[in-house]
Amino acid sequence: MKIIVDAMGGDNAPRSNVEGALEAVRELGLEVALVGRGDEILAVLREMGMNEPPPGLEIVHTAEVVEMEDNPATAFKEKKDSSLTVGLTLVKEGKGDAFVSAGSTGALLSAATLITKRIRGIRRAALAPKLPIPGGAILIDAGATAECTPEYLLQFAFMGSYYAEHILGKPEPRVGLLNIGAEESKGTDLQRESYALLKAADKEGRIHFVGNIEAREAVLGGVDVIVCDGYSGNIFLKTLEGTALLMAGEMKKMFKKNPVSKVAAVLVSGGLRDIKKMLDSREIGGTALLGISRPVIKAHGSSDGYAIKNAIAQAQKFAASGIVENIAENMEYMRLKPGKGEGEE
Repeated sequence: MKIIVDAMGGDNAPRSNVEGALEAVRELGLEVALVGRGDEILAVLREMGMNEPPPGLEIVHTAEVVEMEDNPATAFKEKKDSSLTVGLTLVKEGKGDAFVSAGSTGALLSAATLITKRIRGIRRAALAPKLPIPGGAILIDAGATAECTPEYLLQFAFMGSYYAEHILGKPEPRVGLLNIGAEESKGTDLQRESYALLKAADKEGRIHFVGNIEAREAVLGGVDVIVCDGYSGNIFLKTLEGTALLMAGEMKKMFKKNPVSKVAAVLVSGGLRDIKKMLDSREIGGTALLGISRPVIKAHGSSDGYAIKNAIAQAQKFAASGIVENIAENMEYMRLKPGKGEGEE
């Protein structure tokens, strides 16, 4: 299997991407193609004691880079020889099995939608991160589409369910609709209409919908797939990440408070390491972009080599999972019935 990596994407590019690619080749036995400015990639390899790429690692030279300040909607078109554009084109042409980038989320979303295309029938692609909570859970959408329709959320539920089944290993993922209350009547028109669609899909045995779920219960592992519009999802995700950072900081101060607390820290160090690992975004590596016809992973912009290696591992699982095929095969159950007012684009 070959994974295409945007070598120029991210705050620490290209070093972190080169380091992560090397680790993936060594530990996972994958082929990795680093797409970007060849001289800069080679310079990093030389600093690591290598005059040329080792077996399994390939360099695809491009002259341009999509910068964070570029217009995300048009950058990949204006910079046709960028690592983002060329990398996604390679995947589209079947010269790679998946694509990983730590670059601009907006540019990646636009480029993936227009170069590799959405799966036929999918109305919007969605960001589906695995959340750092007990048991893990998929949040979909985490910010790709701020304004959604009930049909979008129906499709998100199906896609998230397939991802949770194949990647988290949950045979019958519990799907919950993020809302301000558990009652069926809660929320805006979007939530109420989406609830009806998800309930119907559950009745047909297509997904396992357990109803509305509040953020508090969702964080505690109440469901395996949390369905919401991208606006709410992004706020939910950022709040969760911020709370984790707050708690980690407060715990650190607490254990450093006095000699007794320092001894206590030593006694519970194993448990603290487990918590730290669970909350560490580097362990997951990145976020799946579901609804695109080829596997795409968005790595964190601040990724180091370890995070990139894990993003590549995630891309490998995604590519081997058959999720894209699952979505395509079940499109007839993911559309609104005639007369609902939402036709094809």
